[in-house]
Amino acid sequence: MPDTPTPSNKDSSASDEVLRAKIILETSKINWLDLQTFFARGQVVMVSAELDLVEVAIRLTHDDKQAFEEWLKSGRVSYVSDSLAQQWFDSKKELWSVVVAPWVIVQDKD
Repeated sequence: MPDTPTPSNKDSSASDEVLRAKIILETSKINWLDLQTFFARGQVVMVSAELDLVEVAIRLTHDDKQAFEEWLKSGRVSYVSDSLAQQWFDSKKELWSVVVAPWVIVQDKD
């Protein structure tokens, strides 16, 4: 039986760079008004300004539960509260966002 090739660290680094580039291309500003359906479904996750939005998206893509749980505990990642959602709705807030299905990750950089 032939040996099955295993990915090297170089291959893994290359795939992470491709993923990073893809996520960067998919990151954009969006008005909170356009995210109401996702918010109603509980699919919006907010990232604090101290974290890198792209890095959080990469970690979620890799299903890094430990990092996500640590961010939740520290408050650096959270679900959007109803009161904050209302503030953003009233002010027609523009947020940086990226989709990591089923999540929409948002960040307020103002």
